[in-house]
Amino acid sequence: MKRLHIPVVGLIVGVVAAMAVLLAGIWLGGHPGDLPSPLRGGFFEGRDNQTVTEQALNILTTRYYRPVDRSSLVDVGLTGMVASLDDPYSRYLDPPSYRERNQPSPPEQVGIGINVVSEPDGLRVVNVLENSPAARAGLMSGDLITKVGAISLADRSDDFGIDLIRGPAGTRVKLTVIRDHTQHVISPERAKVVVPVATWQMLDFNHVRIGHLKFTGFTDGSGDKLRAEVKAALAAHAQALILDLRGNGGGLISEAINVASAFIANGEIMSAKERGRPTRVYTARGDAIAAKIPLVVLVDHGTASSSEIVTAALQDHGRAKVVGTHTYGKGVFQTTYGLNNGGALDITIGEFFTPEGRNLGGGGASQGAGITPDVYASDTSTTPNDDILSVGERTVAAEVQ
Repeated sequence: MKRLHIPVVGLIVGVVAAMAVLLAGIWLGGHPGDLPSPLRGGFFEGRDNQTVTEQALNILTTRYYRPVDRSSLVDVGLTGMVASLDDPYSRYLDPPSYRERNQPSPPEQVGIGINVVSEPDGLRVVNVLENSPAARAGLMSGDLITKVGAISLADRSDDFGIDLIRGPAGTRVKLTVIRDHTQHVISPERAKVVVPVATWQMLDFNHVRIGHLKFTGFTDGSGDKLRAEVKAALAAHAQALILDLRGNGGGLISEAINVASAFIANGEIMSAKERGRPTRVYTARGDAIAAKIPLVVLVDHGTASSSEIVTAALQDHGRAKVVGTHTYGKGVFQTTYGLNNGGALDITIGEFFTPEGRNLGGGGASQGAGITPDVYASDTSTTPNDDILSVGERTVAAEVQ
């Protein structure tokens, strides 16, 4: 969907952006200690460490014709500063957002049961949990959520839209959805949704026993949970495995190494390059539990970040065939720097590469083509069955001797 750009609006946006960057400089100029050491310096001006930017902030908070909140100016300034990087993965977290993110996520969340990725026009649904409110309301993978109630999600962060969708259990949320170029309005009822990080089930394809492993996120400790599910499938005499990473948006690199090491006995998993630092190479941990059993990985456009690290390592080592569509295409990683005001900078600090030296992004922080599957398969809205899973079953069963 194309958006119109009106010159006057563009001018206003430009002024606001300029003010945001100015205010960021105002705050950072007086507080260079809040920045990581590579970003310090260049902010000291004037005598006795009295900076022009700090002086301007003091004037705004004491002499402007109406009261203004200093911390709000800082938040706006830092937000504008990071936005000027034109990096969809970097952002400033104000103190409340940073505190909320540091709270442990409960296994039960009050929402509608979807995984999404942010796009310029809204939130793209990459996975709908079975028997969830979203599934019962008819929401489907591939749908684009453009509005929550009357609020547009265009040019908004994924957190913004997700926070709007969540709410008290038993209440409904009105979603405007684009599917096949047609607009729909649905109103799923929010409920507590249990999201297990790792599960498995036994499938039978032409008398071949296949352990189907679903893995939803690379959170702290999730790799060990997946390993437990792999062991359970093997104990139940699975002859082959399917690792389902569809809709898995990634997470911790350490968990990606753990997961990949469950299937790869030795060798490189990935390498990482950061500015001004030597390249770091991450290798398999040497504690593989399923290093030889036939394996297929299922992927789609929602397979991103750490999911792509695992998939690419398995593909490069010839350890597994990849079935599905092109993955998301993220080639960079982030870290978080806490600030003295209680907020944080969550910024891109480097690029990662597969064992064969591939970067899956589009150059810098741009989205790239991702991983090309060995066997292309996609689901269609007209087919009730899971087409990608069916192709995966057929592909891995053919590997069983």
